Amino acid sequence: MRILIMGAGKMGSFFIDLLSFDHEVAVYEKDPKRLRFTYNCYRFQKLEEIRDFKPELVINAVTVKYTLSAFKEVLPYLPDDCIISDIASVKTGLKAFYEQAGHPYVSTHPMFGPTFANLNQLSEENAIIINEGDYMGRIFFKDLYQKLGLNIYEYSFQEHDETVAYSLSIPFVSTFCFAAVMKHQDAPGTTFKRHMQIAKGVLHEDDYLLQEILFNPYTSEQVEKIREELKTLIDIIDHKDAKGMKAFLTKIRKNVAEDID
Repeated sequence: MRILIMGAGKMGSFFIDLLSFDHEVAVYEKDPKRLRFTYNCYRFQKLEEIRDFKPELVINAVTVKYTLSAFKEVLPYLPDDCIISDIASVKTGLKAFYEQAGHPYVSTHPMFGPTFANLNQLSEENAIIINEGDYMGRIFFKDLYQKLGLNIYEYSFQEHDETVAYSLSIPFVSTFCFAAVMKHQDAPGTTFKRHMQIAKGVLHEDDYLLQEILFNPYTSEQVEKIREELKTLIDIIDHKDAKGMKAFLTKIRKNVAEDID
């Protein structure tokens, strides 16, 4: 296939490397410095070059803040039958956009990201394929993700947003709280260092991405659960309630038993 990848950031470069040996790949990137690290692909900086390339599939890998605006910029230069796709972790507004875009579409979310995952060993990582949109587009990404060894789940746009609200907002908010009260430690313990490493990774993410994940309409309910559990824990601590602490620890060990056993 002729595949156009929009954006040569971390994920865009990952898809270029992944696809360029089996397909004819081009990348459209406005920042020439990012194009220095791309190879085995056409490198475009002008929209007219996209028209001449005539892509059959577009993978939008730009920063989530610009996902929709990037689509709108490139649409006039695409063949009518070109499949458009995104890999955004935030799907806000995408369903409505796709339904009026006039192109077949597919939306996926590789849930590993370049911050923590080992991109050479992804068998323990997950990907979501939205079960709405173009059938052949979904088959393409399903085959691609299977070759990477990813665990694949198929959700609707709404189910995706509900899942992200749980799987991302809870650890993000927990990390924010840790960082908000953190003081530098000259001799940190192992647990502290591990939490700090997670905080560094999360806080290196794009501000807009963090904002949009937390502004997900399903996030507030999840954060409220954190507040309720903190209230319970503070009460146990204040009253030095050993029986209550035992019950609390038993409950949370049960909650995570399936993942730690």
